[in-house]
Amino acid sequence: MFILDLIFVMIIGLMIGSFLNVCIYRIPRGESIAYPPSHCTDCGRKIKWYDLIPIFSYILLKGKCRYCCEKISIRYPIIEFVTGILFLLTYLEYGPSIQFVKYVVLIAILIVVGMIDLNTTDVYFSTSIIGIVFGIIFILVGAYCHDDFKQYIFGALFGGGVIASIALFTKAMGLGDAEICFYSGLFLGIKLTVISIYFSFIFGSIITLLLIILKKKEKKDYIAFGPFIALASIFTMFLGNKVLMWYFQNMIY
Repeated sequence: MFILDLIFVMIIGLMIGSFLNVCIYRIPRGESIAYPPSHCTDCGRKIKWYDLIPIFSYILLKGKCRYCCEKISIRYPIIEFVTGILFLLTYLEYGPSIQFVKYVVLIAILIVVGMIDLNTTDVYFSTSIIGIVFGIIFILVGAYCHDDFKQYIFGALFGGGVIASIALFTKAMGLGDAEICFYSGLFLGIKLTVISIYFSFIFGSIITLLLIILKKKEKKDYIAFGPFIALASIFTMFLGNKVLMWYFQNMIY
């Protein structure tokens, strides 16, 4: 039965990943994510349901549109696969629980926000509103289940406040990055938000340095920070508590 649960979660993750691709493409263009139905971005032909099966359709079509043979970006199956794997890992970590639902919702939002920021260097307020609304919903659900809701409020204020201060006083970041940290804090709570921000700077520094060494970027180039926040937040969901345990066991005593 457990294996069937894992297969089901993986399939749901792949399907959600397919929808996230739609969001990543359409939101920056100001298009509706609901209408029109999925279509080729080159020839405009509506895509049949059997060409929308996550990953498999891409493989069967050899990465091309059935009608105009225009190449389909490899990004589409990658996003589907990554989303499916993250959903699966979240289920393995948290099981069938509110925590699982909460974190897969945040994962979905962060994938969309991170990819859009990577592609456009913009964070859209519409996506931030979705993150804030869902964050508040899960805080209310947690409060009903006697969870300490204050830690999530503090997490949001701390995360958003730290990044907003950097954005306002140094111009090294944008306020959109503060929005991401704010609603991530609503999901993660104060302790995990601190860990998340710490690792976002680590990931950002390492990846930026590698890009400069490989001559993909120059020192003067602007590099979106949103993807690093998203990556660090997802990392923290799985390993944040273990990092805290290690710290208190090895650094305090």
